Amino acid sequence: MRIEDYALIGDLQTAALVGRNGSVDWLCLPRFDSAACFTALLGEPTHGRWLIGPVDPVTRISRRYRDGTLILETDLETADGAVRLIDFMPPREPGARPQLTRIVQGLRGRVRLQVELVVRFEYGSVVPWVQRVPDGVVAQAGPDALHLATSVPLHGHELTTVGEFELAAGGTERFMLTWFPPYEPPGLVEDAYSALARTERWWLDWSGRCGYTGAYADEVLRSLIVLKALTDRQTGAVVAAPTTSLPEDLGGERNWDYRYTWLRDSVLALNALLAGGYTGEARAFADCVFRATAGHPEQMQIMYGIAGERRLAEYELDHLPGYEGSRPVRVGNAAAGQFQLDVYGEVLGVAAVVAGHVGRYPDRQWRQQRKLLDYLDGVWQQPDDGMWESRGPRRHYTQSKLMAWVAFDRAVAMANRFGLDGPVEKWAATRDAIRAEILDRAWDPRRETFTQYYGSTALDAGALMIPLVGLLPGGDPRVTSTIDVVRAELGRDGLLSRYSTDDTDDGLPGTEGQFLACSFWLVDALAWNGRRDEARELFERLLGLANDVGLFAEEYDVRHGRQVGNFPQAFTHLALINAARVLSPDQPHPFEQAPPAPRSS
Repeated sequence: MRIEDYALIGDLQTAALVGRNGSVDWLCLPRFDSAACFTALLGEPTHGRWLIGPVDPVTRISRRYRDGTLILETDLETADGAVRLIDFMPPREPGARPQLTRIVQGLRGRVRLQVELVVRFEYGSVVPWVQRVPDGVVAQAGPDALHLATSVPLHGHELTTVGEFELAAGGTERFMLTWFPPYEPPGLVEDAYSALARTERWWLDWSGRCGYTGAYADEVLRSLIVLKALTDRQTGAVVAAPTTSLPEDLGGERNWDYRYTWLRDSVLALNALLAGGYTGEARAFADCVFRATAGHPEQMQIMYGIAGERRLAEYELDHLPGYEGSRPVRVGNAAAGQFQLDVYGEVLGVAAVVAGHVGRYPDRQWRQQRKLLDYLDGVWQQPDDGMWESRGPRRHYTQSKLMAWVAFDRAVAMANRFGLDGPVEKWAATRDAIRAEILDRAWDPRRETFTQYYGSTALDAGALMIPLVGLLPGGDPRVTSTIDVVRAELGRDGLLSRYSTDDTDDGLPGTEGQFLACSFWLVDALAWNGRRDEARELFERLLGLANDVGLFAEEYDVRHGRQVGNFPQAFTHLALINAARVLSPDQPHPFEQAPPAPRSS
């Protein structure tokens, strides 16, 4: 099944992927980063899945989310009739147990349906002990147990729980799957229709508070719902994606675990949430960033676990063949130990957004930011691993220096606006020195473009951030020519790669698809460059790459005409929201500050 054939459901602490065929092929319980109990996404049905679908061949499939919610409806038609499958996870209160609920409704005719439940804990490697209970079955092994409650008769067959039932028009069957610790009793099960009503009320209340009034409101709201679904309700952390190891190169080894929170996404996430009017979520995410990064500045990481965990050791699951043979399947992410200068700019960017929104800045957090600035002042001239987590040699990456500039620029602005203590003149001098160095060493005068790193000829879509964060105004001739060169050399069928794998030694074999967030950055850059018609045309083309329920992966493989990478990807949806704001004349600038007036170079 293609990546875009999946849809997302979740309970604000974990998420599942449901295929167009009615199969739940990915689910981690009880957290986003827990081991999966359904792992068919990265292997075979024998690695765990939960299928509900017609026995006879399906002639037509259509699906949608209920407006303003994360409740998925899939209509499955056969020669004899049609049924609707309603999938959702009730938003989980702190301390509650996760539950995945599935309701099947007869629409017309009569349809014979099958249930196939293959529970495999620990990413498809552990076969549980399954036993019947009065209202269904319980499967348990080690620290995990699942209770499936249903009135449909079930039995075991070749290590699979199976059953069949028939639905006529107006008929219904209900299935409730709950995770619980095996040392506790299964507990009471909420009625499926009661859970459905509660879930719909919750999402409609949440989406009804959306304050976005700009262009492309429907697409922005769907992206905000995705962002909310990827936000842990307890900690405020936004995971980059709910999956691991969906490939950037089909059949290749560019497969990574994205079930963590990246500082790289911070400012985009904060501004997207504020654009929707979701102040509570924005503050919770900012607090998550400040908690995770507290401590010695030199120990700051580029990513953290959902609760701020720092040990994200990477290992491979050799028993899984990978999505369409894309191996290895990885858990954990070794990039957490990389040195990236850009994260300091992200944290100060978050601080600036928070301060601008609430009109003040807490002394405790300001002391923390001052320590970061003191450390950054001593290391910004060092090479680093870059925002794209290269596993090749360290370089003086342009985007890393750019974000170091952002750190000092925002610190100066906050200190002046709010009267905060600090060596403002020294910060201003460092800011100006970084700017001068970027304009001198990152600029290729022959090709008239900013390059990926000092002294290189390689290009990087990260250079498009230069006008977006305010180093140069959008109409500067250097911005204009960089847009044109990047578009010409990194573009493929109008979409951007983040860099050329032929020109950049990132330490990995193979290639990758076109990076969707970078293509949305191109929309921003074109708009700020005065080419709004081109920007709008590209934006609408990008919208057309979403799947049938409005979801985006990390990349789009032009060669195969498919979405690739982990799915759905928060970074892509964040970039969509901010690009929509740029194209909306009545919306404020979506980044930390409007681009400054032109300065002499």
